[in-house]
Amino acid sequence: MITLGIVDDHSLIISGLAHMLSDQPAYPILFTATDGKQLMAELEQAVPDVLLLDIELPDTNGIELCTAVLKKHPTLHIIALTNHDEVVYVRKMIRNGASGYLLKGTDKSNLLAAIDTVARGQQFLDRQIEQAILRQTLTGKRTSVEVKLTKRENEILALVANEYSNQEIADKLFLSVRTVESHRHSLNHKLNIRNSAGLVKEAYLRGLI
Repeated sequence: MITLGIVDDHSLIISGLAHMLSDQPAYPILFTATDGKQLMAELEQAVPDVLLLDIELPDTNGIELCTAVLKKHPTLHIIALTNHDEVVYVRKMIRNGASGYLLKGTDKSNLLAAIDTVARGQQFLDRQIEQAILRQTLTGKRTSVEVKLTKRENEILALVANEYSNQEIADKLFLSVRTVESHRHSLNHKLNIRNSAGLVKEAYLRGLI
């Protein structure tokens, strides 16, 4: 028997996983949670063998949460559960202690294989992720998400992350507001996001700040 915990802020994902495992008594679900705070509270009551952890949560991200959870519960096996198939996200989760990486569109057999594998103390990567890593290794090319920023863009990104306004950034860096806006537009374009919150989030996940 392998006990499970599921963390995802979308009820449909939790329901889908629970339904997928409903005819598998050897994989009982001890709890489900929708954010990091609820997860930490649930872990005070019961620690499962394997935790399925979404990377994007409303109060934190799975990359940070993975580290925090394993600091308190080092024997827990964590599988990142996400829609992100970019290699850079995989590296960050594995580096922070995750035992596996699974895409949300996975089928039942793959889900059970992932659970069984990490429960044995081994690492599991979704087949699609393995192929992406192999392609990157063979070509030696950077992935599309490994964005290269200029020195000025990095400076502005750091200030945006610290909640500086365009005017405050302009004053600090001795630039015009229009120049700051131009750099921010470039950052948004490179990171494929629309607002400051998304900019900071993507920059953190991609290891830029």
